[in-house]
Amino acid sequence: MENLKNNYTNTQTLDWKISDQPIEYNNAIDFMESKVKSISSKQTREMVWLLEHPHLYTAGTSARSEDLIQPDKFPVFKTSRGGKYTYHGPGQRIAYVMLDLASRKKGKSPDLHEFITNIENWLIATLSHFGISGEKRNGSIGIWVKNKSGQDAKIAAIGIRVRHWVTFHGVSINVDPDLDNFEGIIPCGIRGSNVTSLSELGIKATLQDVDKALQREFDYHFPSHT
Repeated sequence: MENLKNNYTNTQTLDWKISDQPIEYNNAIDFMESKVKSISSKQTREMVWLLEHPHLYTAGTSARSEDLIQPDKFPVFKTSRGGKYTYHGPGQRIAYVMLDLASRKKGKSPDLHEFITNIENWLIATLSHFGISGEKRNGSIGIWVKNKSGQDAKIAAIGIRVRHWVTFHGVSINVDPDLDNFEGIIPCGIRGSNVTSLSELGIKATLQDVDKALQREFDYHFPSHT
C-alpha cells in the first residue's frame, strides 16, 4: 500500500480510516481482503474506509462488455462486488464498509437485504445534510436525485460483496468529479441514464464535509447490535 498518511477515528464499535491521497485500486482490494479475513476471525474491529481512487473503471460481477464504451480511456478492473460498470476518480468519495453482520444480529440470522436498505438510507440521510433529496429507484440500486434539468440522475452508487457475513466494497458519492468521465461506460448498465454530483447541483461541499455527514449518520443506520 502507498506510504500515505491515514487518519483514524475510533468509536465504541468500529474504526474509521480516512486516506488523504488517492489509493490504487488493487491496493485497496488487498487491504480489504486482509481486513475482512481478520474481522471474520474476530482478530480486529470493523472498519469504514473513506478514500478516493485515481481515474479508473470497475466491472462488477454483472458487467457486460458492451457497456464499456471507451476501454482505453482509463484502466479497467474486474472486481468481485455486485453490479456492473462504474467510474471512480478524484472528487468522488468512496466509503468501503467492512461490517460483521452476523455479530451485529446477536444470534439472529443476518439479513443482506436489510443491510442494503440501511446503506441506501445512510446515503439519503447524508445527502440531506446538504439540502439534497435523494431517492431510491425500483430495479436500480443506488441513490437518485433530480438534476438541474429536472431529470432523474444518479448521485451515489452501491456495490457490495459479503464473505462469511462480513461486508466489503461499499458506496461512492459524486462530490465534485469530472462527470464527463462517466461517458466511457454505460453507468450501472442503464442506457440513457444521467449522472450528477453535489457540485453540479450547486452544492459547494468538500470531501471532508461529506465525511463528517457520513460519520454523523452512521450509528443511527448501523446500530452495533440489533
